[in-house]
Amino acid sequence: MGLELLLSTHPERHMQTPSRQRAHPATSGNLPPTFLRMSTVVHMTGLCRSTIYRLIAENKFPTPVRLSDRAVAWRQTDLDRWSAERMPAPH
Repeated sequence: MGLELLLSTHPERHMQTPSRQRAHPATSGNLPPTFLRMSTVVHMTGLCRSTIYRLIAENKFPTPVRLSDRAVAWRQTDLDRWSAERMPAPH
């Protein structure tokens, strides 16, 4: 079933309530930052926890943001920038 047919036969499926609508990142300039916790950062970078903290101490990795007394997270924009600055691996 094509998307056009699905939308024309079931218009309520593609409608969202205003509270659940999300702006597309490319069209909205005032989105709140996305924070990523350690497990996501480990998965995203392929680095282990100890390597991440070593690189932070060497000022070679983005510093986390304190969310509460016992919780830190990284801004996704900081991690995306860090990743874009990495040199590609030779093959």
